[in-house]
Amino acid sequence: MRRFLFLTFACSIVSLATCALAQQLDLAVGGSTVISSKPTISSQAYLPPGLRGGVYPSASVQYIFKGRLGINAELATRYKKGLYNGYQFFRPVLYDVNAAYARQYKAKYGVDLMAGIGADTILFYTQYANCPIGNCPNLANSTHFMIHGGFDMRYYFWRNFFVRPEVHYYHIVNNYQFHSDNLLRLGASIGYSFGR
Repeated sequence: MRRFLFLTFACSIVSLATCALAQQLDLAVGGSTVISSKPTISSQAYLPPGLRGGVYPSASVQYIFKGRLGINAELATRYKKGLYNGYQFFRPVLYDVNAAYARQYKAKYGVDLMAGIGADTILFYTQYANCPIGNCPNLANSTHFMIHGGFDMRYYFWRNFFVRPEVHYYHIVNNYQFHSDNLLRLGASIGYSFGR
């Protein structure tokens, strides 16, 4: 099954790349970290933590039509599990789909702006699952709708290969597990442009 999915994914990438003669298809992978505000209340009661820190590997695909407009999709997840309030492991997964605006400056420089919607899924892991059968799920998840905005600057360092520093802003609706509904992701990606 994994081979079939990998082959299907590879064939779809190749077919999109060959169809992108007048358009542009960008594939990129990268790494980033997230920043959010810390709690400002000095209460001794239960306080949700801030969602901050950690390394977030990411992958993105962007398709620009004949003009400068296009679509963008990306996924970022925390590499190692975090510790929620000192007692439970968790892993956030951020994914979104955006409208994109790409502008090329000279031959080696470009800028992308994107805005769209997505979701934030928090996976909570438990080490205390105790089942007589032995087939209990060891995680629970919580998914929240989010609004995304992003900006990146790309530099083509060799032929169609580029590196791009990027900034992403997320507004996560009803994010009650964490202190703030607002999240900033800062990072960089390396990628390749087809049909440039």
